[in-house]
Amino acid sequence: MLGGRRVTPPDRVPILMYHEVTETPHSDFLKYSVTRRAFAAQMRWLALAGYQTIDLPTLLAYRQGQASIPRRPIIITFDDGFRDCAVHAARAMAEHGFSATFFLVAGLMGRSSVWLRAERGLELPLMSWDDARALERAGHRCQSHSVTHPRLTELSAVACRNELSRSREVIEDILGHAVHYLAYPFGVHNEQVRAVAQASGYVAACSVTMGLSAADDDALALKRVPVLGTDSLFDFISRLGSAYSVGDRLSDLARSVTGRRSRSTTTE
Repeated sequence: MLGGRRVTPPDRVPILMYHEVTETPHSDFLKYSVTRRAFAAQMRWLALAGYQTIDLPTLLAYRQGQASIPRRPIIITFDDGFRDCAVHAARAMAEHGFSATFFLVAGLMGRSSVWLRAERGLELPLMSWDDARALERAGHRCQSHSVTHPRLTELSAVACRNELSRSREVIEDILGHAVHYLAYPFGVHNEQVRAVAQASGYVAACSVTMGLSAADDDALALKRVPVLGTDSLFDFISRLGSAYSVGDRLSDLARSVTGRRSRSTTTE
């Protein structure tokens, strides 16, 4: 109850999507690298604003009428399993009692992000299995991001299933718990990939489609809110309510105003 009124949770929940959190962002990966200091400020803002972290199983159970969620729920996710996140992000979240889901590239644990070599000409260190165990002991969750981080839509159905099924098996065997949640590598998926994911035992999957997650989201294509290294704290706050940065929203407004003026001029 708040001020004598019952407060209900929002219809749309932000699922934050991070990649790297580090003290030393790589110059060719700045867009996806949030500094340790910026991340700490974002976590402080969430705490001050009354946000509480939930996980994907809780969100799905709530939407099926089987669980409750707080007034200001938020889900924090990390793609790729970069080593620095296991240190810097985990430490900042611990200060506020927050937890997150880390999507791991199961076949490359303790090595480096070899898929970025072709994409951006760089490699970043990935966390080890010991790092993943430490995260889970601290209350975080580790789930699947495939075996080698391919574009699943470019694979055959058999190869796609191997990437998704094998990733589940490896993580389950090493960490000792069920794995039913996935983030698509590169965010790439289509109807066939979603069908393979479901057949491989996943009950939900995160996409990179920008938006707050609504009740009518496809569970195998959940929308997320990107948090970028180029975002200011004001951008971050803006994304919590809309998924868009301040700059994005101003650009949309400018296009809208320009479009109205153009139509008005034409009409006159």
